[in-house]
Amino acid sequence: MFGNPLKYHRSRVAALALVGGVIFCTGVYAQDNTAGLETQIPPMEPKVEITFTSWTGPYMRSQMLGFVRPYEEANGVRVNVEHYAGGISEIRDQVESANVIWDVVDLTQADSLRACNEGLLENLDDIELPDGSDGTGFRDDFVEGAINSCGVGVIVWATIFGYNADAFGDNPPTSVSDFFDTRNFPGPRAIRNDPTVVMEWALIADGVTQGDVYSILQTPEGAARALAKMDAIKPGLVLWENGLQPVRLLNAGEVVMSSVWATTGATNSVKEGANFAVVWDGRVIELDLFGIPKGSRYRAEAIDFIRFASSSESLAKMVGLLPNGPTRRSSLALLSEDVLAQLPNGPAYDDKVSILSDAQWWSENQATLKEAFDAWIAEAAQQGASGTVR
Repeated sequence: MFGNPLKYHRSRVAALALVGGVIFCTGVYAQDNTAGLETQIPPMEPKVEITFTSWTGPYMRSQMLGFVRPYEEANGVRVNVEHYAGGISEIRDQVESANVIWDVVDLTQADSLRACNEGLLENLDDIELPDGSDGTGFRDDFVEGAINSCGVGVIVWATIFGYNADAFGDNPPTSVSDFFDTRNFPGPRAIRNDPTVVMEWALIADGVTQGDVYSILQTPEGAARALAKMDAIKPGLVLWENGLQPVRLLNAGEVVMSSVWATTGATNSVKEGANFAVVWDGRVIELDLFGIPKGSRYRAEAIDFIRFASSSESLAKMVGLLPNGPTRRSSLALLSEDVLAQLPNGPAYDDKVSILSDAQWWSENQATLKEAFDAWIAEAAQQGASGTVR
């Protein structure tokens, strides 16, 4: 009923060719009639888009509202935002494969130093940043350790631990030693999948003084001592990767205690429906810095972004949304009393035991202790259902 299909196909091809010819001739005719007129449109310049990589959750939200969106609006530059769980392996992969897709990365201080020493980050020794809002020169305005050859500081933060509110009745844990005391405080624990913090905690819980933690942990015997203390929390141990995981685990009662980033834990513990509390004793204080992966195609734009994001005002705005400590002293004067009272490095917790994480030490010893930690985790996972790591 449709006739000869081959004939139909040939007619269709001929018709299309005719139409194409008319369009082509019309285009030529139009071009000839506009000879001498400036009708050519210059090729469009590629739009600059930088990629900023940071930690997810409330912290990323504070950065998005604190300086990412304001930077985009002020400069007309698109900022693509990605998240990761820390470490430098992804940066190493990008640099070694000459496929750098991140332009600015939020790194822990130890990771910043490690990546810098490995040649994975752009050198920023000559970077010029805005002076403090109070006129203080920028190099004097940043806290110690917040500027190195490859990084510019963002926040002062800490790790603490929380406990489920239903787990221990009127006798809740109060010290970091209680984290490892499974006899008086039974139940599964959660820790970040990383040797930092938990190994320092283990030595303190085993009687080591704050000032001796790193000299002891550096020896094979000290590392073994820390891991032996950690054996108590092997049964049912849960590993977490991002900041909100311990909050969910504690609220749900899946674990009775968990390490947690201080600001995330403190702010979420007072939300409606929260079912956990936090303990500030033994908090480990660290810094985060911005770095630029070696080979970024937008190095100049990345530096411009860092300048904007690390100003006194930008850091204060970010900290006002989530109370981490700003790395600029001048930012403190821009914060309310309520925010100042919540800062991990603020005066409210001066009476609690704390450790200033030795970033240089960790940059030199991370690989060795990570290997020992991973072996300990693998051993814990082999214990079966009662000691499963997930």
